[in-house]
Amino acid sequence: MIKLIALDLDGTTLNKKGKLSQGNRRALQEAADKGVAIVIATGRPFVALPQDIIDFELVRYVLTSNGARIFDLQEGKSVYENCLQPHSVEAAVKLLENTKHVLETFVDGVAYIEGWYYRQVQQTRVSFKNVDYILNTRCPQDDFYQFMLDNSSRIENINVNFEDTSEKPEMKLKLEALPDVTITSSFDHNLEIGGKTTSKAEALRQMCKLLDVKLSEVMAVGDSPNDISMLEEAGIAVAVANAKPEIKAMADYIAPDHDQDGVADAIYRYTGMGKDR
Repeated sequence: MIKLIALDLDGTTLNKKGKLSQGNRRALQEAADKGVAIVIATGRPFVALPQDIIDFELVRYVLTSNGARIFDLQEGKSVYENCLQPHSVEAAVKLLENTKHVLETFVDGVAYIEGWYYRQVQQTRVSFKNVDYILNTRCPQDDFYQFMLDNSSRIENINVNFEDTSEKPEMKLKLEALPDVTITSSFDHNLEIGGKTTSKAEALRQMCKLLDVKLSEVMAVGDSPNDISMLEEAGIAVAVANAKPEIKAMADYIAPDHDQDGVADAIYRYTGMGKDR
């Protein structure tokens, strides 16, 4: 019996327009009405959560920054954190301080991006990422490396973004050599540096303790490498049809893609609600 549904956002629960569709919303409402806990598990920091999710009263807990923090929306506070260690941040700064790649970092639920790049996007309206998303969710920060050092005990995540994805594999090898970190990715153009034990899986385990739910009673849905650990832990692992091949290969079920209410399809399939439809 499924008692908790853990959902990735981008490419999974949200459609191509970045919205929560009526189909998915209806299915989540029906699941919640049957007592199933709905938990969001995203690589986004708190500040970048879409209003659709903030306003969706059925969602109380959100696992953000790939599991670095759990926010209780009802209480308006953080209830768990698993940040990078200061020595890991210092090593990352030393490695990245001369890089040409665009850097972001998440601190206390807020997303910061290098000031020069933010201003460039403002002026040109050109980026390898969604322009409005950058301008609406990122805070420009000059002297970026010093900022990271000044906040080294509070950093949830460091993102390295690539305009040329062919440079990503070489950088991944360098980042994996950093002390006490995990390296993952939520979309083709980035690599994400988290703490040694930071993952959606570890945050999900903490969530299950809080709600007194067994991992075998969890259904997780995702599409990208940063979802792998969560899918491995869950009793039921679901990939949407637009997921990366390695995600689909490990899934118990492949649902329709994120623009065809794949989350709703999985909910009806595994909660038994589909029998009533």
